[in-house]
Amino acid sequence: MAKFYKSLTDELKQFISEQQMFFVATAPLSADGRVNVSPKGLDSFRVLSPNQVAYLDLTGSGNETSAHLLENGRITIMFCAFAGDACILRLYGHGTTVLPDTPEWEALFPTFNPLPGARQIILMDVEQVQTSCGFGVPLYEPVGYREKLVKWAAQKGQSGVREYQQKKNRVSIDGLPTPLGEALPPLEVEPQPTEVLPVSTAADAEVRSGTV
Repeated sequence: MAKFYKSLTDELKQFISEQQMFFVATAPLSADGRVNVSPKGLDSFRVLSPNQVAYLDLTGSGNETSAHLLENGRITIMFCAFAGDACILRLYGHGTTVLPDTPEWEALFPTFNPLPGARQIILMDVEQVQTSCGFGVPLYEPVGYREKLVKWAAQKGQSGVREYQQKKNRVSIDGLPTPLGEALPPLEVEPQPTEVLPVSTAADAEVRSGTV
């Protein structure tokens, strides 16, 4: 049976610390917009207070959560037990995006492991907490965190990651802007050389188009 709380209790904080992953859900205001749900891991979640949490967000191919938060702020985070007693924990509230090179980033970033590719921190004010049974969640034993994302960012280096963000993280799939996209400098596009057709080829093209 579902139970509601105004804030995170010590017992719920302990439950969070024991989980290997969590899920983040956001949505745009438009009825035609796409609802986003993202799985997260890599020891990236922190409880800052009974009513405030945050997670370190790494560079990926999308930036949906940040775009939705900029538009409307709504966010739900869910944890579920894959081992031990069954339980689902949902955090409801509003969030903001904290970017590097800001005073808020400097205050929050030291609480996380400094993983390569970190692009922003999602900071959430928790307004309501809910637990439910979770009897339908299967049992799993964690093997470990995947290392591919962190290795990919380390291999690309800071400049390579920044270029990737310029290409992939400026807007959501619905075209909503992101704070990161607004902060990044414009992507420099190399001019493409103009193709010069031979005289005979240009003449043939005019004949085919009916201009002569």
